[in-house]
Amino acid sequence: MDTRELLELVKALAEMPVDELELEVEGVRLRIKKAIPKPVSEKVEVPSASVSVPSVAHRVAQDVGLSPTFPPDAVVVRSPIVGTFYRSPSPDSPPYVEIGDIVEKGQTLCIIEAMKIMNEIESEVKGEILDILVENADSVEYGQPLFLVKPFS
Repeated sequence: MDTRELLELVKALAEMPVDELELEVEGVRLRIKKAIPKPVSEKVEVPSASVSVPSVAHRVAQDVGLSPTFPPDAVVVRSPIVGTFYRSPSPDSPPYVEIGDIVEKGQTLCIIEAMKIMNEIESEVKGEILDILVENADSVEYGQPLFLVKPFS
């Protein structure tokens, strides 16, 4: 395969709906992979409402494929497992915590149900709940931010 044929192949690949091509000709192996463009960040208007503004902003950012940013002094409590997030131990019980609550290290913040096992998620620090980033009964992924906690010194 000469340079001209290689350039024609690259041009053809650019117009095709495939992201990657692997080819072997006369003992020469060639692998071409398209660069996937990163999403362009957009300014997101957050509607005013009686809900927590950081929660809305984080969810909107995640919905449009952006990484949410968190206050530098906040501790982000993340999900250690994949499952269903519950704010209270039962549907008729009050939530474990609310925004503005002061929590102790080791205090239960929520439950994540995985394979019919209820896993209590505890605070990693003593501090104030700044935000709850997940709605009750939402599915959560491993590593997904759940709470923002302002730690006390």
